[in-house]
Order: sequence, then structure tokens, then C-alpha cells
Amino acid sequence: MSTYTTTEKDFVITRTIDAPRKAVFKAWTDPAQLKQWWAPKIFTNPVCEIDLAEGGAYRIVMRSPEGIEYPIEGVYREIVEPELLVFTMNTKDHPYEWHEMVNKKRPNRKGNLEELLTRVRFEDDGNKTKLTVEIYFISVEDCKALIQLGMNEGWAESLDKLEGFVAKA
Repeated sequence: MSTYTTTEKDFVITRTIDAPRKAVFKAWTDPAQLKQWWAPKIFTNPVCEIDLAEGGAYRIVMRSPEGIEYPIEGVYREIVEPELLVFTMNTKDHPYEWHEMVNKKRPNRKGNLEELLTRVRFEDDGNKTKLTVEIYFISVEDCKALIQLGMNEGWAESLDKLEGFVAKA
């Protein structure tokens, strides 16, 4: 079960995963593994590319059952194996309709979301891993809009898939 909290411009989701920290970190950093669990349960990831180095880029393309693609890209800012990942997250190439849906939830802002900063912490908890994902938004409106559109549920489904994936590995 995931728990999440928010402040005005931050979203934090935490989950304890029944797998060692090194395995959970590897699932976040190996493209073949990340491809298996990233995104809500109904999505697939036909593209998952990672240059795991500080300053290195990643690109993930999520695909809906209807075939709509939602590209995400970013740059790794900090990597401390197996404890920490800090990276940017940019959704500028998501479909126009998605951006319009977001804009309806943030009346004081228009256009694409600003680049997000994401920090993922992996903490030893016996043979388990306490995983904390923190997402920092530029504006209060952006944070509220994505929460209203189901960001918590989407991340919870992704972490469900992650938990199932590392349990099989």
C-alpha cells in the first residue's frame, strides 16, 4: 500500500517493497526492467532508453491501450547507487489533448507543464526497501492539476507493478 502527501508544490509517495534495495534500484535504472513496470497498469512502454550517469538522459514512451503515446524525458542530476536518483521529468511531448486536460485544471496557467524535479530514495528496511518518490513542481497550480487528474492513482499503480515485478525477479 502506498501513502502519499502533498504540500503546495510537492508530491510525495512512499511504499515499502518486499525486495532488497539493490534489486529495487536496479529495476529503476535498467531499461529492460524499467520497461516492465513503469506507468499505470493499462499502459505499456515500447521505448525505454537510459544513459545512467549524472548528466545522462533517459526517455520513456508510455502507450495507452488505444495506442496513444505519452513520451517522458529527462536528465539525471544525481545518482548514488543504490540509495538515490534525482532527475528531471519533462512531459512536453505528451499529446496536445493531455496538455489541454491539464490546462482545464489550472486556470491561471496555460501551455505545457514546466519541467519537474524528481527525487527517488531507496532505504534499507531489513530485506525490504522503503521507496520514497518526491516530485517538485514549479507552481502550486501544476501540482494541484496533476493530483486532480489522478497522479496519486497512477503512481500507486506503477508501484504495484514494480512490486510485482521485483517479487518475480
